[in-house]
Amino acid sequence: MIYTAPPIDRVAFEIGSWPVYWYGILIGLGALFGFLLANRESKKRGLPKDIFADLLIFAIPVSILCARLYYVIFRWGYYAENPGEILAVWEGGLAIHGGLIGAVLTAVVFTRKRGVSFWKMADIAAPSIILGQAVGRWGNFINQEAHGGPVTRSFLENLQLPNFIIEQMFIDGTYYHPTFLYESVWNLLGLVLLLLLRRVNLKRGELFLSYIIWYSAGRFFIEAMRTDSLMIGDTLQAAQVISVILIIGSALVWAYRRKTGLASARYLDEDGSGVPKPKKKSSSSRKK
Repeated sequence: MIYTAPPIDRVAFEIGSWPVYWYGILIGLGALFGFLLANRESKKRGLPKDIFADLLIFAIPVSILCARLYYVIFRWGYYAENPGEILAVWEGGLAIHGGLIGAVLTAVVFTRKRGVSFWKMADIAAPSIILGQAVGRWGNFINQEAHGGPVTRSFLENLQLPNFIIEQMFIDGTYYHPTFLYESVWNLLGLVLLLLLRRVNLKRGELFLSYIIWYSAGRFFIEAMRTDSLMIGDTLQAAQVISVILIIGSALVWAYRRKTGLASARYLDEDGSGVPKPKKKSSSSRKK
C-alpha cells in the first residue's frame, strides 16, 4: 500500500488571526515577477520611468474584480444561493479571461491618458503576462482545483512528476490530471517563444497578438481535460469558446493592421511615444 501524504495546507501562515493563503501569495508572486520583467524591458524601449508601476496601481484591482465577476457570473446558480462566498477569492475562482479583459481595458484608458502607444506597452507586457499566468497556476495546485479527469497513480508516475505533485493530485480517493501543470508548462514555453520573437523585431502589436494566439491555443486543448469548466449552456466550455474567438480575432487584427499600415513601426526601433528614432548621420555625412 502506497502512503499518501495529506494535502498541502491552503494557509501559508497567519498574521495574528488573519490567515494568509498560498493562492494569494502565488498570484502575487506571478504579478511581481511579471512587473519586474516588464519594467526592465520598458526602460530599454524608452518608455517613461515607472510607467508600468503606475499602470499596475489601476490594473491589478480592476483585473481581480473582473476575474471574479467573470467567474461568479458563469457560476451564478451557486453564488445566488451562497452570496456570502462571492468575495471569498482566497478559495479560488479567479477566471483568467476575466482578468485579461479587465487588464486590457485598463491599459487602453491608461495609455490614452498618458499619450503612449497601447500596442507598444502591450508588446512589452506580453511576456510578463504569460509568466504571471505560469506562476499563478500553482495557486490552483495548492487549492486542488482546475484539475482534469481521473487517472491512475501509475499514469502520473510515468510522467516523471515529483511525488509532492502526485500526492496533491490525490483528491477524495482519486488521482486527477494535473491540468494546472500542463498549462503552467505551456505558458513557460510561450514565455521562451515571446522572448525569441522580441529579437525578430515584429511590427508593433504583433508580439501581444502572438501571446493571445499561443495562450488561447493551449488553453483550448487543456480545457477539454478539465472537470470544473465554466459552461455556456450545458455543452459548451466557456474557455474554449473564448479561446477560438481570441485566436480568430487576433489573426484578423494582425492582418488588418498589416494591410492598413497601422503596424508600420517595429518593436525594436521605437521610443516610448511610438515614433521611430531618427537614424544617426554617418561620419562621412558629417564631414560633408
